[in-house]
Amino acid sequence: MDMMTHLTGWEFAALACAALLVGFSKTAVSGANTVSLAIFAAVLPARASTGVLLPVLIAGDVLAVLTYRRHAHWPTLWRLFPAVGAGVVVGTLFLLWADDGAVRISIGVILLAMSGVTVWRRRTAETGEPAEDTGSRAGRLKARSYGVLGGFTTMVANAGGPVMSMYLLSAGFRKLGFLGTSAFFFLIVNVSKLPFSVGLGLVDGDSLLLDAALVLFVVPGALLGKWAVHRIDQKLFERLVIAATVLGGLQLLLR
Repeated sequence: MDMMTHLTGWEFAALACAALLVGFSKTAVSGANTVSLAIFAAVLPARASTGVLLPVLIAGDVLAVLTYRRHAHWPTLWRLFPAVGAGVVVGTLFLLWADDGAVRISIGVILLAMSGVTVWRRRTAETGEPAEDTGSRAGRLKARSYGVLGGFTTMVANAGGPVMSMYLLSAGFRKLGFLGTSAFFFLIVNVSKLPFSVGLGLVDGDSLLLDAALVLFVVPGALLGKWAVHRIDQKLFERLVIAATVLGGLQLLLR
């Protein structure tokens, strides 16, 4: 089916707004693109929406890397990548048999659980409990756990952003380090997902034609995010990330 010709004007406008939000989330409030995920899934068939959204996300990742490349923390990235790769493979196998309902419920529960854990950890930190050393055995185990969950959720629904946001917040990343590390992380992960998505039939010539039109809206969103991020203080930034994660989890469970 030619998606471009079957979309109404209002449907395309909704996808364009979602693409603009992708750009904003990549350069300002990571995790907010769960709202974009909801819009794409509402306008397009569930599996098709995953394939269309992936190149839009990659475009946002490229802009985020260009903006925050000096702030990435590579030791954290190297700790995460092996576990994320395992999660992507598990997610690919899951997509071979799971229906839309199973995918939504699984990811919604994971996102809400990660939000709860992060809020709890931040409250205990405020009461004076020492921060966890990310290089310790417990820290490495946490990185692997979040990495597998992030790989799984990003493969099955492009919803890995909130999971990794929760990990980076729990690890104590400040705003720019958070954005720089997540920018490189998702550019590498999303590009590596392309062969899997093509093999599953999620990305094809039809979806790429729609992407070519939607990517134009990612750029102004990224510029808006770059302008806004320096006007958002650290506490508000963290609250917005957690709120976006909770919203994403709820919309997946209730849709």
